[in-house]
Amino acid sequence: MLLKAAINGRRGLSEHPAIPISPEQQAKQAAMAVAAGAGAIHVHPRNSACQESLAPQDIANALNAIRAACPTTPIGVSTGGWIVPEIGRRLTLIGGWEVLPDFAGVNFHEPGAVQTCRLLLEKGVGVEAGIWNAEAAHRFRRSGLSICCLRVLIEPGQESGDPKSRLDEIEAALQDITGRRLLHGFETSTWEFIALASRRGYDARIGFEDTLALPDGSRAEDNGQLVAAAQQVIARHLSANFLFGHD
Repeated sequence: MLLKAAINGRRGLSEHPAIPISPEQQAKQAAMAVAAGAGAIHVHPRNSACQESLAPQDIANALNAIRAACPTTPIGVSTGGWIVPEIGRRLTLIGGWEVLPDFAGVNFHEPGAVQTCRLLLEKGVGVEAGIWNAEAAHRFRRSGLSICCLRVLIEPGQESGDPKSRLDEIEAALQDITGRRLLHGFETSTWEFIALASRRGYDARIGFEDTLALPDGSRAEDNGQLVAAAQQVIARHLSANFLFGHD
């Protein structure tokens, strides 16, 4: 089971003073996460104004710094449409990447998802298909790209409403899609979904992008502390799976 650390996301320092913004901070937090047991890193690179960026140099700066600190750990980035809303500009920036991530997330509810996936695959970058809702799941199925993707990233907590009901809808839409799945929650659903992922044999994700809180509700100091707590949750539920079978 893979546990990926999403070390910053869209968050800023106003939410937590340890949110990693600069490449050096990102490298430090990534190293903490890996030391605690993370098997992959997901990062949102920033520019000199601390804004999320897809610019080739900003991507390179983040990747080079994190790889120096975590040389054997796969590293992925976001291609979220909010970073560069205009599709043509977004594709141009991604096309200009020279230092490449190991994988990149592509949200299938966003315009340009299929073009973005194909461009990434042409460049040799693994694709995580981000599925926020059932409509995105159906769009992913119709794309014919499921056999090309590294894994499906199921993210039912990213929108308002009941994430467990949305998860059921997504899984129903993806029932004939094979391959690896990573399930993660967001904010209040984070820890419940890590436990659920471990029970269902899915990969999981944790980090400041998803929550600032530990399972007991206290504030995490860093990404390493979140990863260590997630490992404990996973170990507990994997042990229960072994003793009593899946739910």
